[in-house]
Amino acid sequence: MNFLRLPFIVNLTLVVISIIGLGYLLALGQSILAPFFLAFLMAMLFLPVATFMERKLRFPRSVSTMTSVFIMLAILSGLIYFFGSQLSDFSKDLPHLREQMTTVFNNLQHWISKTFNVKIDEQLDYINQGLNKLLSSSGVILGFTFGIFSSGFGFIVFFTLFFIFILNYRRILNNFIVTVFNEKHKASVQEVVTEIRVMTKKYIIGLCLQVLIVSILTSILLTILGIKYAILLAVLTGLLNVIPYLGICISLLISCFIAFATGTPSTCVYVAIGYIAVHIIDGNIVLPFVVGSKVKINALFSFIGIILGEHLWGIAGMFLCIPAIAIIKIIFERVDGLKPWGKLLGEEEKPNKKKKSYKISKNITLKEMD
Repeated sequence: MNFLRLPFIVNLTLVVISIIGLGYLLALGQSILAPFFLAFLMAMLFLPVATFMERKLRFPRSVSTMTSVFIMLAILSGLIYFFGSQLSDFSKDLPHLREQMTTVFNNLQHWISKTFNVKIDEQLDYINQGLNKLLSSSGVILGFTFGIFSSGFGFIVFFTLFFIFILNYRRILNNFIVTVFNEKHKASVQEVVTEIRVMTKKYIIGLCLQVLIVSILTSILLTILGIKYAILLAVLTGLLNVIPYLGICISLLISCFIAFATGTPSTCVYVAIGYIAVHIIDGNIVLPFVVGSKVKINALFSFIGIILGEHLWGIAGMFLCIPAIAIIKIIFERVDGLKPWGKLLGEEEKPNKKKKSYKISKNITLKEMD
């Protein structure tokens, strides 16, 4: 796989145009591509399950596919039920939350009045003006809220359909990817496909382990501190931690807010310190062993990927950006003209450690994909 020898300025121009065009297509096809990519990741995770049912239990492919779908939907339904029941209990504390916020707001008003010589009446005028503007756009807010629910339902529908199609027609997709290239490149293409499949499966499994470990650590922390809804906050922290760097900050703010609403201000400090400790354990012990070894992307491009993912696909893009960058890195490392870009996305190689490579035979790969 070699590029034609072109002048540097021509190659740079082609790269820039390709990036702009690809970004435009990704943003344009958000409603289709985002659930398709997530379905691809989950299909790679459930591929061993479907293969086991077809080979050991002698299930037809359609039956194994639908069984995998039912298992996935059962897990998703369990999470939705858990969050729904927990949020229902949390809604009972909203009156107490309002009282706490009112007390803090009054104290803040007096502090602003003494510090900046701004009268409380003027502060209330500013707040009333903001509320009037907010209420005047209530139609826009309702439309936005309805759009979120409708887009979320559509995302789940498309995701489920793509998941079924990818699992059911995986042999056709694999053969197409391999045969579309020249005969002399088939071995390299098959190796890339295999490495992507292996990396994706290990990454998703490692990510699930990371979510579980972080949730357990956070649950222990919040239980010791006596925070209400410790399990809810712990599971939410584990899920948000999938978003590198930003997820732990968002979960920290939410937990401190709940701790303040249901406890004392000093508890918020202990929660913040505990979250920092959990993040240190996750970043230095959990992440390198269960996730970092599967996807070696440096911190700079991880952060850039999060920003671009959120800009293109919203919240879904923030979750999907890291596996997408990892797949791109694997492809770049197999194309001669793109190898420098693959090294740019990865971590710095240590001189005393040999780089691990995936060498899986073509026969084994085709057998599993069948």
